[in-house]
Amino acid sequence: MKKNIILSIVIMTVLFSILLFKISKAQDAFEHSLKLKVDSLISERAIFSIADVTLLPNNSTHSIMTPTGWVGNSTYIFAILGGVFPAEYVKTKGDLIGAFGIAFGNSDKYFSVSASVNITRVTELKDFSGNIILSRKIFKASSIAIGGIQLFANPKVSDAPDGTYYISFSHAVQTVRSIEAGYSGLIYTIGIGNGRFLYKSPWDIASGKGKYGTGVFANISYEVLKNVNINAEWSGLNLGFSTGVQPLKKSPLIIGLGVYNLTKNSGDRVSMIGTIGYPFSLSKNK
Repeated sequence: MKKNIILSIVIMTVLFSILLFKISKAQDAFEHSLKLKVDSLISERAIFSIADVTLLPNNSTHSIMTPTGWVGNSTYIFAILGGVFPAEYVKTKGDLIGAFGIAFGNSDKYFSVSASVNITRVTELKDFSGNIILSRKIFKASSIAIGGIQLFANPKVSDAPDGTYYISFSHAVQTVRSIEAGYSGLIYTIGIGNGRFLYKSPWDIASGKGKYGTGVFANISYEVLKNVNINAEWSGLNLGFSTGVQPLKKSPLIIGLGVYNLTKNSGDRVSMIGTIGYPFSLSKNK
């Protein structure tokens, strides 16, 4: 517990220093896995102006298991529904988790903020936790974010009652253009955190695999068709592959599909992931 608190303080201190300089055991392994993908999409829908000279991320999903450094410069509300099959504690069943929230701010001048609430047991409308993500553009076509996820979880049903904290850096490669003018077709993220990025499941510990993963996560996303990305992700504990699709030309609806638990840590069997998200823009900062 003491090491977790110290690491959380270090992470928060480092990134808040950067931002200030620029402007002056889940209930079980299944709940943990659901949060891996749903929380990441909260920071995913980065809506940017194609008038920018710098190429910025396209608007398809860039990751499912891991967060990115982008939030965007629009004010919008969003809703996300995700599911996984099979659930890690039930061999023949899946389950759902939802999230809803709001994003606002200006990451060019100050920073952007995404705040949201998770609903782990969708069918019962209970088991809530919160997320808060701050993002700031730095350098050319790059963004850095600090996140706190699974916050205020009920300690009686969560193995991470203190939440998870992370720092992530994302970059949109300028030499790989998206099919859609003004955007990049290759985006990557690298980050470090505690909680779900660092601690293995009780089953891993009991089987002698140790308590800690790498604490370092990463994802890379490449556009293969217009509004269709393929993604590779490392969560700090496990490997996954996914695809992100924006199926309707004039709609911000985003869909993610993938597989994860491809290593023998924290899961020990492959699971299928599906997510669907919809951001509703309220305004756009100029």
